[in-house]
Amino acid sequence: MNPFVHKTLVVQLLAHGTGRCPVLAHLSYDADDPFAVTAVFAHDGHVLASWRLDRQMLSDGLAGPVGVGDVRMRPEATGLWHELRLEFLGDVRPDGGRHHAVVFAWAPAIASFLRETYQVLPPGQERVRVDELLEEILSAAE
Repeated sequence: MNPFVHKTLVVQLLAHGTGRCPVLAHLSYDADDPFAVTAVFAHDGHVLASWRLDRQMLSDGLAGPVGVGDVRMRPEATGLWHELRLEFLGDVRPDGGRHHAVVFAWAPAIASFLRETYQVLPPGQERVRVDELLEEILSAAE
């Protein structure tokens, strides 16, 4: 079985003053990094941002609000349209504030992506290869 899952979605970036604009979200999962989902946001061939998200947090965000740090998620519904709202807080700006981005993704597409990752590695079966990590750290210190 392929240990990778990749899905490209069209999501909506909330831009202040102009409303929502479509961007691509490239989601990827690698069983060798079992707890993380990488999200790369792009527009017109340019990468806007790249984030590593917690797979369980992404799943939990479909059901209710999660996150207290730089990444926050919550479900949002407008009639029959169900979305996942992702908020990202970035680097500090010169004025002391922080860069802030809000992205809306179609919740069923996120759920579908997560189901594919669960086929590769079911929740609860993730393992951290501590021995290999320690060996790598110790060999670099020599």
